[in-house]
Amino acid sequence: MPTLDPKYLTTVLSASESPCVSIYQPAHRMHPENAQDPIRFKNLVKQVEESLDRAFRGRDTRPLLDKLNALARDAHFWNHTLDGVAVLASDSRFDVFTVARKFPELAVVADSFHLKPLLRYVQSADRFRVLALSRDKAVLFEGNRYALDAQAADGFPVTLTELLGEEKTEPRHAVRFAGPGGPKLHHGQGSRQDEIDIDTERFFRGVAGRLPTGGGPLVLAALAEHQTPFRAVCRNPDLLPDGVVGDPFALAPGDLLARAWAVIEPGYLARLKQLTEDFGTASGRGQGTGDLSDAARAAVAGRVGRLLIDADRVLPGQIDPHTGAIRPAELADPKTDDLLDDLAELVLRTGGDVVVVPTDRMPTKTGLAAIYRY
Repeated sequence: MPTLDPKYLTTVLSASESPCVSIYQPAHRMHPENAQDPIRFKNLVKQVEESLDRAFRGRDTRPLLDKLNALARDAHFWNHTLDGVAVLASDSRFDVFTVARKFPELAVVADSFHLKPLLRYVQSADRFRVLALSRDKAVLFEGNRYALDAQAADGFPVTLTELLGEEKTEPRHAVRFAGPGGPKLHHGQGSRQDEIDIDTERFFRGVAGRLPTGGGPLVLAALAEHQTPFRAVCRNPDLLPDGVVGDPFALAPGDLLARAWAVIEPGYLARLKQLTEDFGTASGRGQGTGDLSDAARAAVAGRVGRLLIDADRVLPGQIDPHTGAIRPAELADPKTDDLLDDLAELVLRTGGDVVVVPTDRMPTKTGLAAIYRY
């Protein structure tokens, strides 16, 4: 399964794989609430089938529907979800994500994927990761200020035995004779601690090599004696200089989240402040706007280098991708898009940066703040 990050979204934005099926729904972590989740998913798959029959009559869509129905029957999957489920499916793609945020229930069949809920999740300013590390185990967590969840991707979780296997350092011995005809005497060369230190460094190097980049700030949670050795071998640019010091596997999930967020929060607040100041400077020079129509035309022309959008604001309608013209619509229509998300997609398509910002940190009251490249 691909990593859910900005690079993935950019790839999917440019995909031409019609018909494209996008399904989103809220999910539940615990029984009995999660018992209804596969039923809700089956209902969404029925909506997809009806849409395929109407819009793509004559196409063989059975293989696609078979994959969706197989997921609906996968009890193991539905017993191990988080708070939201997203499925992007086509003839050549079947990507399933479960994330720590609720998604609105939605099923869309179109010529391109509906990425707005994933965009909101991936681009949110409070996303971060935590690497929980000991000398023989590593778990990668991902989340935000509200939740932190272990990831089963990119080779994580992993143990020293799994990573090194039979390449673990073996005890070394020297042999000498006591004298002519005497017994052989065995002496160890190097202590057991030396062997542990060698394997620990090799393990840390292997873990560092598995860490993906671009997934948000990375906090190292490890004992004090492991912080410096790991940082010495890790070249990941996302790794923050401060970490959570202590045994991460002895912490309750809520405690790990609280201590990690304490590391993240100062940088998070500083980033939001800088974004606001950058917009203020650009706007004062005529190189930024909070007006939707102006921003839409600039986005179509590829002029928007950075876009801030309100995390809680929804503006129903569509943006003409060729002219930037605004098309008003009713939010009750299931095919209606959110203008802010349409704008964000346009900016991403032209290589711009999008950041989803809490309402109380937005520098405008319009739901958006665009900074022009020129």
